Amino acid sequence: MSTSPGQKPALKTAGSAQSRFQVDVVTEESATDAERTATAAGTDGSTGPAGGKVPAGAEEAKGRFRVVNFLDPGGLGGAMDTSDMIQNSDTVRSESSMHSSTGGHTHTSDTHSNTYYMRTFGHNTIDAIPNIDFYRQTAAPLGDKLIRPTLSELHDELDKEPFEESQTGVEEAAAAEVAAAKEAKEAKGGTIKFGWVKGVLVRCMLNIWGVMLFIRMSWIVGQAGIGLTCAIILMATVVTTITGLSTSAIATNGFVRGGGAYYLISRSLGPEFGGSIGLIFSFANAVAVAMYVVGFAETVVEMLNDIDALMTDELNDIRIVGTLTVILLLGISVAGMEWEAKAQIVLLVILLGAIANYFIGTCIPMEEKEPKGFFGYKAAIMMENMGPDFRDDETFFSVFAIFFPAATGILAGANISGDLTDPQSAIPKGTLLAILITGLTYLAVTVSTGSCIVRDATGDHNDTMVMVSSENCTDAACTLGYDFSICKEGGCKFGLQNDFQVMSLVSGFGPLITAGIFSATLSSALASLVSAPKVFQALCKDNIYPGLGVFAKGYGKNNEPLRGYVLTFCIGLAFILIAELNIIAPIISNFFLASYALINFSVFHASLANSPGWRPSFKYFNKWVSLAGAVLCCGVMFVINWWAALVTNVIVLALYVYVSYKKPDVNWGSSTQALIYNQALTHCLHLTGVEDHVKNFRPQCLVMTGYPNARPAMLHLVHAFTKNFGLMICGHVRTASRRPNFKEMSHDHARYQRWLLKKNIKAFYTPVFAESLRHGAQYLLQATGLGRLKPNTLVLGFKNNWSEGEMRDVEMYINTIHDAFDLQYGVVLIRLQEGLDISHIPGQDDLLSSNEKPPLGTKDVVLSVTMEKDSDIDSFPSKTAGTQIWPLILLETKSSPSPLSLKDQRLLESSGQFKKKQSKGTIDVWWLFDDGGLTLLIPYLLTNKKKWKDCKIRLFIGGKINRIDRDRRAMAALLTKFRIDFSDINVLGDINTKPKKHNVLSFGEMVDPFRLREEDMEQEAAERLKAQEPWRITDNELELYKAKTNRQIRLNELLKEYSSTAKLIVMSMPLARKGTVSSALYMCWLETLSKDLPPLLLVRGNHQSVLTFYS
Repeated sequence: MSTSPGQKPALKTAGSAQSRFQVDVVTEESATDAERTATAAGTDGSTGPAGGKVPAGAEEAKGRFRVVNFLDPGGLGGAMDTSDMIQNSDTVRSESSMHSSTGGHTHTSDTHSNTYYMRTFGHNTIDAIPNIDFYRQTAAPLGDKLIRPTLSELHDELDKEPFEESQTGVEEAAAAEVAAAKEAKEAKGGTIKFGWVKGVLVRCMLNIWGVMLFIRMSWIVGQAGIGLTCAIILMATVVTTITGLSTSAIATNGFVRGGGAYYLISRSLGPEFGGSIGLIFSFANAVAVAMYVVGFAETVVEMLNDIDALMTDELNDIRIVGTLTVILLLGISVAGMEWEAKAQIVLLVILLGAIANYFIGTCIPMEEKEPKGFFGYKAAIMMENMGPDFRDDETFFSVFAIFFPAATGILAGANISGDLTDPQSAIPKGTLLAILITGLTYLAVTVSTGSCIVRDATGDHNDTMVMVSSENCTDAACTLGYDFSICKEGGCKFGLQNDFQVMSLVSGFGPLITAGIFSATLSSALASLVSAPKVFQALCKDNIYPGLGVFAKGYGKNNEPLRGYVLTFCIGLAFILIAELNIIAPIISNFFLASYALINFSVFHASLANSPGWRPSFKYFNKWVSLAGAVLCCGVMFVINWWAALVTNVIVLALYVYVSYKKPDVNWGSSTQALIYNQALTHCLHLTGVEDHVKNFRPQCLVMTGYPNARPAMLHLVHAFTKNFGLMICGHVRTASRRPNFKEMSHDHARYQRWLLKKNIKAFYTPVFAESLRHGAQYLLQATGLGRLKPNTLVLGFKNNWSEGEMRDVEMYINTIHDAFDLQYGVVLIRLQEGLDISHIPGQDDLLSSNEKPPLGTKDVVLSVTMEKDSDIDSFPSKTAGTQIWPLILLETKSSPSPLSLKDQRLLESSGQFKKKQSKGTIDVWWLFDDGGLTLLIPYLLTNKKKWKDCKIRLFIGGKINRIDRDRRAMAALLTKFRIDFSDINVLGDINTKPKKHNVLSFGEMVDPFRLREEDMEQEAAERLKAQEPWRITDNELELYKAKTNRQIRLNELLKEYSSTAKLIVMSMPLARKGTVSSALYMCWLETLSKDLPPLLLVRGNHQSVLTFYS
């Protein structure tokens, strides 16, 4: 049996209506027969022909085994004969296994082949054994992706047929993946890949061995001496070695794609650092092309000048030669990586020849070279040149700054990581060996030049010693018969300090050194010209910066970034034409160093985060050494050029802030995510060990929104006082008309959490399945949260039109409030007269893609609504329940939506009122009962927000007529101690005044349908009815709480009188004693108190202080 790349085995035979599974009963006899025909031990059962008959005697025999036959994929026939399938303990051979995805070759599939469903563990099973192909990404470049059986396929009951529901989608997705894999394979057919020598070692050595080796090393030795020059080289090598170790660690922590430094940093530290480094690293490489080409052009122009063959003047000749050179290099690059690699090999041979030519020349002293300072290896010269002789205001650090760019280039191999056969092996070996070889070369050149050549020489044969000893001559040259003491006055043109071309003088064949200079500059330019487009292409593919996607396209079998080559060519040509690189050069060096610093920091960060995914196979690194390397790189940046370092840091920071603000939709499993998790876990545990304190109290709200986008007014109002202050959890109780679909709930959880993040709402979405509304609420109240990050306040929507629904829903609703109080929660009820739920309004589905809509057949229930007829209902089919997003403006669809009713238009308008900035007005706080201060804290938090800052707090309290002024002063003093601003305090002395008669009559009419009327029936019947319908209101209860009922009616009258124009009313919620006050009476109180008013919050804390005036 074979599978196409990225595709599961066929679930059905073509034209067959059979299920994916075919379950046969196998008798003892048939099992024995199967064992006889097997070629190896360990097979307890055998599969017969698909759809074949049960052997004789099977009907009477008790089935011993359950054998699952997988049907032959379409096109391979409808049956599979037993004789065609030979099983043993490790291999499976079948007709279908002979038709592999790579062709029609006949082969025996082992346990890691595509026939992973046929593994034998005493019986055939679809449970797959470990296989690398399960862990690949779709259309992976190094192999085909297989999809392991899902947990549902292995665990769900067979009669559920979990595969039938999504069969079409699976086939479509599989077809798409197959096409993508096929295209990738075709493109991969003639791909040129490089090993560690040709791909990494050669490139790194060519890039590190720059022109500095031939025209600046001798000058550095003359300035710093052999000792300090070796120290400079070792310092630079330490930085590059640590960076090389860090690069090796990252490169061996998983498969490395193309993109070099950008890929390594972005996949480790995330897109913010990766994106900024990718951009400046690409730009630095592009400008480096100009630097190296100008260096080459200057050498050519000097040669032309020596033979008096300048075309125009020196500056324009540099531009002409540089332009022609970069065009030639572009042609080599565009021709393909294979040609570029061949060119690099040729240049390496020339460079190695030049280096060897120099060392051979040092061993061949010639008399005609002595006046110019070259005497061969002499101990006197070596001792004289051991110490420093800094001139022209040079210092150790200034000389170090000149040398360090010669040590860069260690990422040349990593930059073409996508073109390496095995980047995980090639990058560590090639990079570290290149650092070692080039470091030793620099040290050898340092010692040899310092031992052979004096610092100053006149070049005049007549400057020989007249006498063997001279009082005025003390230099090493004096012992060798020459007096160069006149050079102390200046003007000499030869020696280490004066002649940049002294290595040409020393070498056995001078022109070969010139060829080496050409090779060094051209190879570095070619490496940069290839690196810049490759890194830039990887950056553009990730779509971190908008508008750069046009450069992501690749061409040919190697996916060559031709557009990137042209862009790099244009940037390089522009700087070549400027021909003034003295200012931009230090910035480029700092760009490279910034990349090195971040690579080192990436390793430290990943090690510090201690993520299980950080498992580099390269073990020779240490997180503290990597951190030291990052600090060293930053230090070197400022040593080389402090203002360039500042410019680099500003650019990196600006790009970092930009990417952080844009938040690209990528998830690479960066160490930043791992460290955030570690810190969050650590802080949660620390919080758990600290007792709560009133000064640190925050409202942490469990908001029963249902689907978060179903009740936007509720969501935005609570978010207004919890954002950056406290925890907000959107609770959703779901009941199912069939068995709970936990997979769908998990999908919804991820989808709505993304929706909250996209809307910048700082909240968590937590759905639960439950048998009823109250049970689900109890689950959430008890289990939601983590340690101290646990809700302390339950927020519910008010049940509009509650009287039209079933009273058992009201009973459940009120009991949920009682449960919250039992668990020491505060409770907030939100009421808008128009309602809260907008999910029933047509057209909401148009705001989500079709693949995000939940399936039909589930019934979603939330605490803020009734189950059937309420306007705030959430028991509608999921077709509309889970697919609405903030719908103030409906999108156009092919079928125009039906016009909204006036009621729905008002509901939509009302649902958006808390999203916008509030105009000037008041928040009226009716703090009638002391609940610990939650009723006062919520409006205070609201007024601290930008959207509510124009609203002032106006306080209403109860009091007596004869001491209104004293009560007002006492409350003002308390608010002052609480440091809460207020605009006015109103003391209500007439709360206990009898309400108006028509309002009392209206309350009676409201209560009437819910009364028990025990006077009209026998006591036993009344008790039975009360037990069946506990929400019924007894006559005794109505009389007992008559005063409290009148108070609710009177408070509503006062609210309409004083607060009818308020932006928001926050009021103490009346309490009902559990088991004494019936649900219907309590609901009537809440309805009477809150009807016909502006937006209202009924608040009751848990009577623990949440405000304090102590410091």
